[in-house]
Amino acid sequence: MSQKSALQSQKVKNAWAMYDWANSVYSLVITTAIFPIFYNSLTSERNAEGDIINDIVVFFGKTFINTQLYSYVLAASFVVVIFASPFLSGIADVSGKKLQLMKIFCYLGSAACVTMYFFDPEHLEWSMFSLFMANIGFWGSLGFYNAFLPEIAPPEEHDRLSAKGYVMGYAGSVLLLLVCLGLILKVGGHLTPWAFVLVGVWWVSWAQPAFRKLPSNPFQKKVTRNLFSHGFRELRKVAGELRGRKDLVRYLWAFFVLSMALQTIMLMASSFGIKEVNLADDQLIIAIIAVQLLSIPGAFFVSWVSSKLGNIPTLIGCAVIWAGVCVYAYRLVHDVNGFFIAAGIIGFMMGGTQSLNRSSYSKMLPETEDHASYFSFYEVLEKGGLIIGMFSWGYIEGFTGSMRSSILALVIFFAISIGFLSFIPKKQPS
Repeated sequence: MSQKSALQSQKVKNAWAMYDWANSVYSLVITTAIFPIFYNSLTSERNAEGDIINDIVVFFGKTFINTQLYSYVLAASFVVVIFASPFLSGIADVSGKKLQLMKIFCYLGSAACVTMYFFDPEHLEWSMFSLFMANIGFWGSLGFYNAFLPEIAPPEEHDRLSAKGYVMGYAGSVLLLLVCLGLILKVGGHLTPWAFVLVGVWWVSWAQPAFRKLPSNPFQKKVTRNLFSHGFRELRKVAGELRGRKDLVRYLWAFFVLSMALQTIMLMASSFGIKEVNLADDQLIIAIIAVQLLSIPGAFFVSWVSSKLGNIPTLIGCAVIWAGVCVYAYRLVHDVNGFFIAAGIIGFMMGGTQSLNRSSYSKMLPETEDHASYFSFYEVLEKGGLIIGMFSWGYIEGFTGSMRSSILALVIFFAISIGFLSFIPKKQPS
Protein backbone atom coordinates (compact mmCIF):
# COMPACT_ATOMS: atom_id res chain seq x y z
CA MET A 1 0.00 0.00 0.00
CA SER A 2 1.37 3.43 -0.98
CA GLN A 3 1.82 6.17 1.60
CA LYS A 4 -1.12 8.10 0.12
CA SER A 5 -3.36 5.01 0.18
CA ALA A 6 -2.42 4.36 3.79
CA LEU A 7 -3.20 7.96 4.72
CA GLN A 8 -6.59 7.77 3.01
CA SER A 9 -7.66 4.33 4.27
CA GLN A 10 -11.18 3.90 5.64
CA LYS A 11 -9.83 3.13 9.11
CA VAL A 12 -8.04 6.47 9.21
CA LYS A 13 -11.17 8.31 8.02
CA ASN A 14 -13.31 6.58 10.66
CA ALA A 15 -10.77 7.41 13.37
CA TRP A 16 -10.76 11.04 12.26
CA ALA A 17 -14.57 11.22 12.51
CA MET A 18 -14.37 9.65 15.98
CA TYR A 19 -12.68 12.77 17.30
CA ASP A 20 -15.90 14.66 16.60
CA TRP A 21 -17.67 11.98 18.68
CA ALA A 22 -15.10 12.63 21.42
CA ASN A 23 -14.95 16.41 21.68
CA SER A 24 -18.49 17.45 20.74
CA VAL A 25 -19.67 16.57 24.25
CA TYR A 26 -17.91 19.75 25.38
CA SER A 27 -19.88 22.00 23.04
CA LEU A 28 -23.20 20.37 24.01
CA VAL A 29 -22.92 19.65 27.74
CA ILE A 30 -20.62 22.54 28.71
CA THR A 31 -21.45 25.46 26.41
CA THR A 32 -25.03 24.62 25.38
CA ALA A 33 -26.99 22.47 27.81
CA ILE A 34 -26.08 21.68 31.40
CA PHE A 35 -23.48 24.31 32.27
CA PRO A 36 -25.51 27.36 31.10
CA ILE A 37 -28.46 26.16 33.20
CA PHE A 38 -26.15 25.42 36.15
CA TYR A 39 -24.37 28.77 35.79
CA ASN A 40 -27.55 30.83 35.46
CA SER A 41 -29.19 29.09 38.41
CA LEU A 42 -26.21 29.77 40.69
CA THR A 43 -25.71 33.37 39.60
CA SER A 44 -29.36 34.53 39.45
CA GLU A 45 -31.99 35.24 42.08
CA ARG A 46 -35.62 34.41 41.31
CA ASN A 47 -38.89 35.29 43.00
CA ALA A 48 -41.59 32.83 44.03
CA GLU A 49 -43.03 32.90 40.49
CA GLY A 50 -39.69 31.92 39.01
CA ASP A 51 -38.92 35.29 37.43
CA ILE A 52 -35.32 36.56 37.60
CA ILE A 53 -35.05 39.50 40.00
CA ASN A 54 -31.25 39.80 40.14
CA ASP A 55 -28.66 38.55 37.64
CA ILE A 56 -25.72 40.79 38.55
CA VAL A 57 -22.37 39.20 39.42
CA VAL A 58 -19.09 40.62 40.65
CA PHE A 59 -15.93 39.68 38.76
CA PHE A 60 -12.56 41.13 39.81
CA GLY A 61 -14.41 43.91 41.61
CA LYS A 62 -16.58 44.91 38.64
CA THR A 63 -20.28 44.17 38.13
CA PHE A 64 -21.70 42.43 35.06
CA ILE A 65 -24.93 40.79 33.98
CA ASN A 66 -24.20 37.08 34.46
CA THR A 67 -24.72 36.18 30.78
CA GLN A 68 -22.72 39.23 29.76
CA LEU A 69 -19.76 37.95 31.82
CA TYR A 70 -20.24 34.47 30.33
CA SER A 71 -19.97 35.84 26.78
CA TYR A 72 -16.92 37.95 27.68
CA VAL A 73 -15.04 34.99 29.21
CA LEU A 74 -15.64 32.87 26.12
CA ALA A 75 -14.60 35.76 23.87
CA ALA A 76 -11.38 36.23 25.87
CA SER A 77 -10.51 32.55 25.41
CA PHE A 78 -10.88 32.97 21.66
CA VAL A 79 -8.35 35.82 21.78
CA VAL A 80 -5.79 33.39 23.19
CA VAL A 81 -6.56 30.83 20.48
CA ILE A 82 -6.22 33.50 17.79
CA PHE A 83 -2.72 34.45 18.92
CA ALA A 84 -1.54 30.89 19.57
CA SER A 85 -3.07 29.09 16.59
CA PRO A 86 -1.09 30.57 13.65
CA PHE A 87 2.22 30.36 15.47
CA LEU A 88 1.68 26.75 16.59
CA SER A 89 0.34 25.78 13.16
CA GLY A 90 3.48 27.08 11.49
CA ILE A 91 5.55 25.02 13.91
CA ALA A 92 3.35 21.98 13.25
CA ASP A 93 3.89 22.22 9.49
CA VAL A 94 7.67 22.63 9.61
CA SER A 95 8.15 19.97 12.30
CA GLY A 96 5.40 17.45 11.54
CA LYS A 97 4.00 17.82 15.09
CA LYS A 98 0.36 18.45 14.17
CA LEU A 99 -0.92 15.34 15.95
CA GLN A 100 1.14 16.04 19.07
CA LEU A 101 -0.22 19.60 19.34
CA MET A 102 -3.75 18.33 18.84
CA LYS A 103 -3.18 15.98 21.79
CA ILE A 104 -1.90 18.79 24.02
CA PHE A 105 -5.01 20.90 23.47
CA CYS A 106 -7.27 17.89 23.92
CA TYR A 107 -5.69 16.98 27.26
CA LEU A 108 -5.77 20.62 28.38
CA GLY A 109 -9.46 20.96 27.56
CA SER A 110 -10.53 17.68 29.12
CA ALA A 111 -8.59 18.41 32.33
CA ALA A 112 -10.18 21.86 32.56
CA CYS A 113 -13.65 20.27 32.22
CA VAL A 114 -12.87 18.06 35.21
CA THR A 115 -11.89 21.11 37.30
CA MET A 116 -15.29 22.66 36.59
CA TYR A 117 -16.57 20.22 39.23
CA PHE A 118 -15.36 22.82 41.77
CA PHE A 119 -17.37 25.72 40.29
CA ASP A 120 -18.28 28.18 43.05
CA PRO A 121 -20.20 31.46 42.44
CA GLU A 122 -18.45 32.95 45.48
CA HIS A 123 -15.13 32.58 43.67
CA LEU A 124 -16.10 33.38 40.10
CA GLU A 125 -12.58 34.41 39.08
CA TRP A 126 -11.20 30.90 39.57
CA SER A 127 -14.41 29.19 38.50
CA MET A 128 -14.62 31.00 35.18
CA PHE A 129 -10.93 30.29 34.61
CA SER A 130 -11.82 26.60 34.24
CA LEU A 131 -14.34 27.47 31.51
CA PHE A 132 -11.74 29.76 29.92
CA MET A 133 -9.13 26.96 29.72
CA ALA A 134 -11.64 24.31 28.61
CA ASN A 135 -12.69 26.52 25.71
CA ILE A 136 -9.07 27.06 24.69
CA GLY A 137 -8.50 23.30 24.70
CA PHE A 138 -11.60 22.59 22.63
CA TRP A 139 -11.06 25.21 19.93
CA GLY A 140 -7.28 24.84 19.92
CA SER A 141 -7.49 21.13 19.14
CA LEU A 142 -10.05 21.69 16.38
CA GLY A 143 -7.61 23.66 14.25
CA PHE A 144 -5.19 20.74 14.01
CA TYR A 145 -8.03 18.22 13.70
CA ASN A 146 -9.58 20.04 10.73
CA ALA A 147 -6.18 20.24 9.02
CA PHE A 148 -6.13 16.44 8.68
CA LEU A 149 -9.18 16.45 6.37
CA PRO A 150 -7.35 17.26 3.09
CA GLU A 151 -4.64 14.73 3.99
CA ILE A 152 -6.86 11.73 4.66
CA ALA A 153 -9.48 12.08 1.90
CA PRO A 154 -9.62 13.21 -1.75
CA PRO A 155 -11.57 16.44 -2.48
CA GLU A 156 -14.65 14.63 -3.76
CA GLU A 157 -15.09 13.03 -0.32
CA HIS A 158 -14.61 16.16 1.79
CA ASP A 159 -18.28 17.20 1.99
CA ARG A 160 -19.45 13.72 2.94
CA LEU A 161 -16.64 13.01 5.41
CA SER A 162 -16.98 16.42 7.05
CA ALA A 163 -20.72 15.83 7.45
CA LYS A 164 -20.03 12.37 8.89
CA GLY A 165 -17.76 13.89 11.53
CA TYR A 166 -20.42 16.37 12.61
CA VAL A 167 -23.07 13.64 12.68
CA MET A 168 -20.84 11.48 14.88
CA GLY A 169 -20.39 14.47 17.15
CA TYR A 170 -24.11 15.12 17.49
CA ALA A 171 -24.87 11.47 18.18
CA GLY A 172 -22.14 11.06 20.78
CA SER A 173 -22.92 14.31 22.56
CA VAL A 174 -26.64 13.48 22.82
CA LEU A 175 -25.76 10.08 24.25
CA LEU A 176 -23.59 11.55 27.01
CA LEU A 177 -26.12 14.32 27.66
CA LEU A 178 -28.81 11.69 28.28
CA VAL A 179 -26.47 9.86 30.65
CA CYS A 180 -25.80 13.10 32.56
CA LEU A 181 -29.50 13.98 32.70
CA GLY A 182 -30.35 10.49 33.93
CA LEU A 183 -27.77 10.86 36.69
CA ILE A 184 -29.01 14.32 37.71
CA LEU A 185 -32.74 13.56 37.55
CA LYS A 186 -32.55 10.12 39.16
CA VAL A 187 -30.11 10.88 41.97
CA GLY A 188 -30.37 14.66 42.39
CA GLY A 189 -29.29 18.07 41.11
CA HIS A 190 -26.39 18.12 43.55
CA LEU A 191 -24.64 15.71 41.16
CA THR A 192 -24.69 18.24 38.30
CA PRO A 193 -20.93 19.02 38.64
CA TRP A 194 -20.19 15.35 37.95
CA ALA A 195 -21.48 15.95 34.41
CA PHE A 196 -18.44 18.15 33.79
CA VAL A 197 -16.15 15.38 35.02
CA LEU A 198 -17.85 12.92 32.67
CA VAL A 199 -17.29 15.30 29.76
CA GLY A 200 -13.55 15.43 30.46
CA VAL A 201 -13.27 11.64 30.78
CA TRP A 202 -15.40 10.98 27.67
CA TRP A 203 -13.44 13.50 25.60
CA VAL A 204 -9.99 12.15 26.37
CA SER A 205 -11.06 8.48 26.21
CA TRP A 206 -12.80 8.59 22.83
CA ALA A 207 -10.00 10.71 21.37
CA GLN A 208 -7.62 7.78 21.58
CA PRO A 209 -8.73 6.06 18.30
CA ALA A 210 -7.89 9.27 16.43
CA PHE A 211 -4.59 9.62 18.24
CA ARG A 212 -3.66 6.04 17.33
CA LYS A 213 -4.74 6.11 13.67
CA LEU A 214 -4.15 9.65 12.42
CA PRO A 215 -0.77 10.03 10.72
CA SER A 216 2.05 11.44 12.80
CA ASN A 217 4.40 13.44 10.58
CA PRO A 218 3.17 11.92 7.27
CA PHE A 219 5.50 14.09 5.18
CA GLN A 220 8.58 13.16 7.26
CA LYS A 221 9.30 16.71 8.38
CA LYS A 222 12.38 17.11 10.57
CA VAL A 223 12.58 19.26 13.67
CA THR A 224 15.15 22.01 13.29
CA ARG A 225 16.91 24.08 15.90
CA ASN A 226 15.31 27.29 14.67
CA LEU A 227 11.77 25.93 15.03
CA PHE A 228 10.19 29.26 15.97
CA SER A 229 11.70 31.24 13.09
CA HIS A 230 10.86 28.43 10.66
CA GLY A 231 7.27 28.51 11.94
CA PHE A 232 6.96 32.23 11.24
CA ARG A 233 8.49 31.79 7.78
CA GLU A 234 5.96 29.05 7.06
CA LEU A 235 3.10 31.37 7.92
CA ARG A 236 4.50 34.17 5.75
CA LYS A 237 4.81 31.76 2.85
CA VAL A 238 1.21 30.57 3.18
CA ALA A 239 -0.01 34.17 3.56
CA GLY A 240 1.77 35.04 0.32
CA GLU A 241 0.14 32.12 -1.46
CA LEU A 242 -3.28 33.17 -0.17
CA ARG A 243 -2.91 36.67 -1.61
CA GLY A 244 -2.79 35.17 -5.08
CA ARG A 245 -6.09 33.32 -4.66
CA LYS A 246 -9.15 35.58 -4.90
CA ASP A 247 -11.53 32.69 -4.29
CA LEU A 248 -9.82 31.69 -1.04
CA VAL A 249 -9.46 35.26 0.23
CA ARG A 250 -13.09 36.15 -0.43
CA TYR A 251 -14.25 32.86 1.01
CA LEU A 252 -12.26 33.50 4.19
CA TRP A 253 -13.76 36.98 4.54
CA ALA A 254 -17.24 35.51 4.10
CA PHE A 255 -16.47 32.81 6.63
CA PHE A 256 -15.13 35.42 9.07
CA VAL A 257 -18.35 37.43 9.04
CA LEU A 258 -20.56 34.34 8.99
CA SER A 259 -18.81 33.08 12.13
CA MET A 260 -19.63 36.34 13.93
CA ALA A 261 -23.28 35.40 13.79
CA LEU A 262 -23.42 31.62 13.45
CA GLN A 263 -21.23 30.62 16.39
CA THR A 264 -22.68 33.36 18.61
CA ILE A 265 -26.20 32.03 18.07
CA MET A 266 -25.15 28.51 18.98
CA LEU A 267 -23.30 29.64 22.11
CA MET A 268 -25.96 32.04 23.41
CA ALA A 269 -29.23 30.35 22.35
CA SER A 270 -29.62 28.58 25.69
CA SER A 271 -29.19 31.80 27.66
CA PHE A 272 -31.72 33.50 25.33
CA GLY A 273 -34.25 30.78 26.11
CA ILE A 274 -33.64 31.05 29.84
CA LYS A 275 -33.83 34.84 30.14
CA GLU A 276 -36.03 36.05 27.27
CA VAL A 277 -38.54 33.19 27.10
CA ASN A 278 -38.24 32.07 30.73
CA LEU A 279 -37.92 28.43 29.74
CA ALA A 280 -37.99 25.84 32.48
CA ASP A 281 -34.91 23.64 32.68
CA ASP A 282 -36.73 20.58 31.31
CA GLN A 283 -38.12 22.59 28.38
CA LEU A 284 -34.65 23.88 27.50
CA ILE A 285 -33.17 20.39 27.65
CA ILE A 286 -35.90 19.04 25.34
CA ALA A 287 -35.15 21.84 22.87
CA ILE A 288 -31.41 21.17 23.01
CA ILE A 289 -31.82 17.43 22.42
CA ALA A 290 -34.15 18.16 19.49
CA VAL A 291 -31.54 20.54 18.03
CA GLN A 292 -28.85 17.86 18.20
CA LEU A 293 -31.04 15.17 16.65
CA LEU A 294 -32.23 17.43 13.84
CA SER A 295 -28.61 18.33 13.09
CA ILE A 296 -27.98 14.77 11.89
CA PRO A 297 -30.38 14.74 8.90
CA GLY A 298 -29.60 18.44 8.38
CA ALA A 299 -25.89 17.76 7.86
CA PHE A 300 -26.59 15.09 5.25
CA PHE A 301 -29.28 17.21 3.57
CA VAL A 302 -27.01 20.23 3.15
CA SER A 303 -24.24 17.96 1.86
CA TRP A 304 -26.69 16.54 -0.71
CA VAL A 305 -27.86 20.03 -1.77
CA SER A 306 -24.23 21.15 -2.22
CA SER A 307 -23.62 18.17 -4.52
CA LYS A 308 -26.45 19.44 -6.74
CA LEU A 309 -26.02 23.22 -6.55
CA GLY A 310 -22.38 23.66 -5.53
CA ASN A 311 -20.87 24.68 -2.21
CA ILE A 312 -21.05 28.46 -2.50
CA PRO A 313 -24.72 28.76 -3.65
CA THR A 314 -25.66 26.34 -0.88
CA LEU A 315 -23.81 28.41 1.73
CA ILE A 316 -25.60 31.55 0.50
CA GLY A 317 -28.92 29.78 0.95
CA CYS A 318 -27.90 28.70 4.46
CA ALA A 319 -26.98 32.28 5.41
CA VAL A 320 -30.36 33.56 4.17
CA ILE A 321 -32.18 31.00 6.33
CA TRP A 322 -30.05 31.90 9.38
CA ALA A 323 -30.87 35.60 8.94
CA GLY A 324 -34.55 34.71 8.76
CA VAL A 325 -34.28 32.75 12.01
CA CYS A 326 -32.80 35.81 13.75
CA VAL A 327 -35.63 38.06 12.57
CA TYR A 328 -38.16 35.43 13.63
CA ALA A 329 -36.57 35.09 17.10
CA TYR A 330 -36.52 38.86 17.58
CA ARG A 331 -40.15 39.46 16.65
CA LEU A 332 -42.03 36.24 17.41
CA VAL A 333 -40.22 34.10 19.97
CA HIS A 334 -41.97 35.03 23.21
CA ASP A 335 -43.14 31.62 24.44
CA VAL A 336 -42.09 27.98 24.53
CA ASN A 337 -43.70 27.03 21.22
CA GLY A 338 -41.99 29.88 19.39
CA PHE A 339 -38.64 28.93 20.88
CA PHE A 340 -39.10 25.29 19.85
CA ILE A 341 -39.78 26.32 16.24
CA ALA A 342 -36.64 28.47 16.17
CA ALA A 343 -34.62 25.69 17.82
CA GLY A 344 -35.83 23.18 15.21
CA ILE A 345 -34.67 25.37 12.33
CA ILE A 346 -31.36 26.09 14.07
CA GLY A 347 -30.82 22.38 14.64
CA PHE A 348 -31.51 21.40 11.05
CA MET A 349 -29.24 24.11 9.65
CA MET A 350 -26.46 23.94 12.25
CA GLY A 351 -24.65 20.76 11.27
CA GLY A 352 -24.92 21.28 7.54
CA THR A 353 -23.64 24.85 7.62
CA GLN A 354 -20.67 24.02 9.83
CA SER A 355 -19.63 20.92 7.92
CA LEU A 356 -20.02 22.69 4.56
CA ASN A 357 -17.88 25.61 5.76
CA ARG A 358 -15.08 23.20 6.66
CA SER A 359 -15.25 21.08 3.52
CA SER A 360 -15.59 24.09 1.17
CA TYR A 361 -12.34 25.55 2.45
CA SER A 362 -10.63 22.16 2.34
CA LYS A 363 -11.62 21.67 -1.32
CA MET A 364 -10.30 25.10 -2.28
CA LEU A 365 -6.80 24.49 -0.92
CA PRO A 366 -3.96 24.01 -3.40
CA GLU A 367 -1.77 20.91 -3.41
CA THR A 368 0.34 21.44 -0.31
CA GLU A 369 1.98 19.81 2.70
CA ASP A 370 1.21 22.86 4.87
CA HIS A 371 -2.39 22.08 5.82
CA ALA A 372 -2.06 23.20 9.44
CA SER A 373 -0.84 26.65 8.39
CA TYR A 374 -3.64 27.01 5.85
CA PHE A 375 -6.22 25.94 8.41
CA SER A 376 -4.73 28.30 10.99
CA PHE A 377 -6.05 31.21 8.89
CA TYR A 378 -9.45 29.49 8.84
CA GLU A 379 -9.35 29.02 12.61
CA VAL A 380 -8.14 32.55 13.31
CA LEU A 381 -10.95 34.06 11.27
CA GLU A 382 -13.52 31.76 12.89
CA LYS A 383 -12.36 32.75 16.39
CA GLY A 384 -12.00 36.40 15.37
CA GLY A 385 -15.59 36.34 14.19
CA LEU A 386 -16.61 34.69 17.43
CA ILE A 387 -14.87 37.36 19.49
CA ILE A 388 -16.63 40.17 17.65
CA GLY A 389 -19.92 38.29 17.79
CA MET A 390 -19.69 37.48 21.51
CA PHE A 391 -18.49 40.95 22.53
CA SER A 392 -21.18 42.53 20.34
CA TRP A 393 -23.81 40.33 21.97
CA GLY A 394 -22.57 41.13 25.48
CA TYR A 395 -22.16 44.86 24.84
CA ILE A 396 -25.59 45.27 23.21
CA GLU A 397 -27.24 43.28 26.01
CA GLY A 398 -25.45 45.38 28.63
CA PHE A 399 -26.39 48.64 26.84
CA THR A 400 -30.04 47.81 26.13
CA GLY A 401 -30.73 45.32 28.91
CA SER A 402 -32.18 42.85 26.38
CA MET A 403 -30.85 39.92 24.39
CA ARG A 404 -33.39 40.61 21.65
CA SER A 405 -31.42 43.60 20.45
CA SER A 406 -28.30 41.43 20.40
CA ILE A 407 -29.86 38.76 18.21
CA LEU A 408 -31.27 41.32 15.76
CA ALA A 409 -27.78 42.76 15.22
CA LEU A 410 -26.63 39.34 13.94
CA VAL A 411 -28.79 39.80 10.82
CA ILE A 412 -26.30 42.43 9.65
CA PHE A 413 -23.45 39.91 9.88
CA PHE A 414 -25.35 37.33 7.82
CA ALA A 415 -26.13 39.96 5.16
CA ILE A 416 -22.46 40.95 4.86
CA SER A 417 -21.38 37.29 4.56
CA ILE A 418 -23.87 36.78 1.72
CA GLY A 419 -22.26 39.73 -0.07
CA PHE A 420 -18.77 38.22 0.20
CA LEU A 421 -19.98 34.78 -0.91
CA SER A 422 -21.70 36.31 -3.92
CA PHE A 423 -18.42 37.79 -5.17
CA ILE A 424 -16.37 34.60 -5.06
CA PRO A 425 -15.12 33.88 -8.59
CA LYS A 426 -17.18 31.39 -10.56
CA LYS A 427 -14.34 28.87 -10.71
CA GLN A 428 -14.73 27.23 -7.32
CA PRO A 429 -15.26 23.73 -5.94
CA SER A 430 -18.61 22.23 -6.72
